[in-house]
Amino acid sequence: MRVIAGSARRLLLKTIDGLDTRPTTDRIKETLFNMIQPGIADCRFLDLFSGSGGIGIEALSRGAELAVFIENNPKAVSCIKENLTATKLEDRGMVMACDVLTGLKRLEGKGHVFDYIFMDPPYDHEHERYVMEYLSGSALINKETTIIIEASLNTTLDYLETLGFIVEKVKNYKTNKHIFVYKGEC
Repeated sequence: MRVIAGSARRLLLKTIDGLDTRPTTDRIKETLFNMIQPGIADCRFLDLFSGSGGIGIEALSRGAELAVFIENNPKAVSCIKENLTATKLEDRGMVMACDVLTGLKRLEGKGHVFDYIFMDPPYDHEHERYVMEYLSGSALINKETTIIIEASLNTTLDYLETLGFIVEKVKNYKTNKHIFVYKGEC
C-alpha cells in the first residue's frame, strides 16, 4: 500500500499482519480521491476504523488541514503513528486510540466540524449504523459534510433517510462499495 498523490506521493505505508484490518486497495483509494479531490485542500478529515491510516494519510498528503484517526486496535494505532512519521505528516494528524463512539464523544464540543468523514468498519456487522445514529445528532457534521461509508456489496443502509441523511451516490466495486451521504438539515 502506498500514498497515491500529494506531498507524500509514492511513499509506502506499513500495514499490520492478520485479518484485523483490510486496507483499501490503491486502485479503490485512487478512485475515491479522484471523486473528492476538489474539496480536499484545507479540509478537516475524520478517518473512522482507521486501520493503518491509509485514507486519512492520503487526505493529508493531498492538502487536508487536519486528519483525525480513530482506531481501537493497539497494533493499528502504532502503525498509523509510524506511517504519519514516515510521511512527515504527523503535525497535521491526530490519532485517537479508542473505539469509534468514544472517540466521537471526545471530539464533541471541541469546535471540530469535519468536511469529510470516512469510515471503513468491519463488514456486515452494522457498525456503520450506530455511527450514523450518533452522527445524526452530532455537532461534528453540518449539511456540507460528506460522509463516505465503505461497505460490502450486500450492506443496506435503508435506515439513513429516517435519520435525516441523503444518499447522494453509490460507487460499486467488485467486492465492496462506497456510499456518499449528506445530512439533509442540521
